[in-house]
Amino acid sequence: MFLSTLSQPEGRAQLRRVMQLSVPAVLTQITTIAMQYIDSAMVGNLGANASAAIGLVSTTTWLLGGIGGAVASGFGVQLAQYIGANDAKNARQVVRHGFAAGFLAALFLMIVSVCISGSLPRWLGGEQVLWKEASAYFLVFALTIPFMELNRLAATFLQSAGNMVVPSILNAVMCLLDVVLNAIFIPRYGVLGAAIGTGLSVVVICLVQLCYCCFQYDPLRLRGDERFTPDRGIYRRALKIGLPIGAESAAMSGAYVASTVIIAPLGTIAIAAHSFAITAESLCYMPGYGIGSAAATLVGQSIGAKDYPLARRYGHITTAFGGIMMGLTGLLMFFACPLVFRLLTPVAQVQTVGVQILRIGLLAEPLYGISIVASGALRGAEDTFVPSLMNLFSMWVVRLGLAVVLVPRLGIHGMWIAMATELCFRGLVLLHRQLHSKYLKKDLLAENKTPTQL
Repeated sequence: MFLSTLSQPEGRAQLRRVMQLSVPAVLTQITTIAMQYIDSAMVGNLGANASAAIGLVSTTTWLLGGIGGAVASGFGVQLAQYIGANDAKNARQVVRHGFAAGFLAALFLMIVSVCISGSLPRWLGGEQVLWKEASAYFLVFALTIPFMELNRLAATFLQSAGNMVVPSILNAVMCLLDVVLNAIFIPRYGVLGAAIGTGLSVVVICLVQLCYCCFQYDPLRLRGDERFTPDRGIYRRALKIGLPIGAESAAMSGAYVASTVIIAPLGTIAIAAHSFAITAESLCYMPGYGIGSAAATLVGQSIGAKDYPLARRYGHITTAFGGIMMGLTGLLMFFACPLVFRLLTPVAQVQTVGVQILRIGLLAEPLYGISIVASGALRGAEDTFVPSLMNLFSMWVVRLGLAVVLVPRLGIHGMWIAMATELCFRGLVLLHRQLHSKYLKKDLLAENKTPTQL
């Protein structure tokens, strides 16, 4: 399918369009991941306990970030479709509604997170020596949640409108700012300093990106003559798109938290190695999530223009491209990971275990890439419910089921065998869904006179 599409002139033009949107999005992912590397390396120099303290609460931060991402997706897909239909006025209405809903949701999450920050490390089963630093790190993270969400919304709106460059540049600036602030605060405050440095960098970039999105970028620039009138239709569509994604993200992040509980009794070295291995593997994610963002935009804009054949072609091209690119980055990391772990931590035992478990996970990268990009393409087509169910079954039944069996026997290595197996399964089922989604075949269904299937 991929090669046959590229053999045609229009297929090559579509691939160029995918590249134009994917490259800035991938660069955005690189800068985000670079921040994770910087934080991990700087904190890693403080010792295994400091790294384990952050690793202990990291799955909960993913949970909160995933919920915020679902809110952004619910409005971003609508915006992409309005842009595809050349309806900038309604696109701006989506921007207004998105910022209002996103801020209120983030404020609620912040309050809840602040309230649980003192008890969270204990609930997760971490060793008592980690509680104080883990709680402090999570508290600062909690206070920055509204800024993170507004920044995520602004970036999503710009990307959905086809502007991948500005979010990429601002993320690069945020990375540099994070380096500077971490260098100032980590020597003074340790783990807490890492949270302060990252939080302040998010606040600064959030304000800049908000200003650009709302007052400078012409297609989305809010106009004084366009009044904000609450539209239940926009919120209903956002719920239809975002609720399955949010439920999936919450449940999957809950599964990550459950994974943390499973491995917490294995000790500090296992937690630190697991945390660093995830950070190292994130370098391999960058093509997948970057191309997935491009897939959501391109498919969404094509759906908005009622060009379903083009939406299908973009889905096929981006999904294959994501699998290939993540396969290549996984292969590169397989050989480079010993050097990466030496950069992340000076603890030899953590380095050794980290390399071993990461290489297990890297075997699944091509299919993991397919799952990421297929999810993005389906999100652009508003097909979120069934893919969410697929992801939940894969995580809770396949991954955690295997982990419960393997971790008591193989330790942290058993967890990564379970993870790799589950990622392969997830890639296969989401590829099947992407190839057979009725949301990408509406024109074919209409020709066959089966409107009830729509």
